Amino acid sequence: MVTASSITFLDLAQIEERLKGLDLVGLMEGAFAAFSRGEAVVPAPGELLLEEPPGEVHIKYGYLTSGDTYVIKIASGFWNNPARGLSSSDGLLLVFRKDTGELAAVLNDRGRLTDLRTAAAGAVAAKHLAPETVEPIGVLGCGIQAELQVQLLQSVRPCRNIVVWGRNPERASAYARRMQEKDFSVEVASSPAEVASRCRLIVTATASPSPLLVWRDLQPGTHITAIGADSADKQELDASIIHNADIVVTDSRVQAQSRGELGHAYGGDPSAMNTVAEIGEIVMGKARGRETADQITVSAFSGLAVQDIAIASAVLKHS
Repeated sequence: MVTASSITFLDLAQIEERLKGLDLVGLMEGAFAAFSRGEAVVPAPGELLLEEPPGEVHIKYGYLTSGDTYVIKIASGFWNNPARGLSSSDGLLLVFRKDTGELAAVLNDRGRLTDLRTAAAGAVAAKHLAPETVEPIGVLGCGIQAELQVQLLQSVRPCRNIVVWGRNPERASAYARRMQEKDFSVEVASSPAEVASRCRLIVTATASPSPLLVWRDLQPGTHITAIGADSADKQELDASIIHNADIVVTDSRVQAQSRGELGHAYGGDPSAMNTVAEIGEIVMGKARGRETADQITVSAFSGLAVQDIAIASAVLKHS
């Protein structure tokens, strides 16, 4: 019988304390490599989409073949929450013993671990694909990822200057103020195209249902980290960008067939995915990252349970 004393319960404050000193970028590199080596069992994500209020719930789960646990992660996004003084993200992770199915740990992270592992994945992409020198960083979006992506980029492409665009000018101004308080210099652009004209590293972090950037917007040498389109109803990049980019990278070719940028660009055609590398393959050196300064590269991630497994395991071990 499982008793309360045999289960680890961690709240957000306890999780934040355990996060100190963890190399999140390195952790995600290892997770992606394990996935691309076939060392993770990761079924298709579950999704619950809500219309009123607008929101979504993602359920991701899986295990490492060499591990002794499996993880189920529930993460939500409710877009009207900031107007109510609430975070748009919430959720928790449940960790079970793989040999018995017993509950081992509850990580009540309120969505924090999902946010951090997503931002760390963006830094992994930039490490292998972005230009060596970045000035400034372009950002589409004004939410949590618009902040965290830039912050975690500092370990791989340090740059304190941001050009941001947001659909809501008031939210864009609020984002600028928040980042200025964190010692970033921020300019608000009038359009996504203006961001693209000024930046060669662009992070797209919106819930847009239709493309914000098209091929003609991009400069030679641009890298785009596209992380907003994590379900089939979202799209931040016109298909022309995916079709014309020199290098296109995803986290999972299988998962990308049914969602986000690659799902829209290739219509679920499995053969088209043969031209797409997985970021884990690049980490392992089995696929090439950026090789010349003028290449246009795109990473389009929808998020993998292996990332949740890696960060949950690290938090539980790092006391």
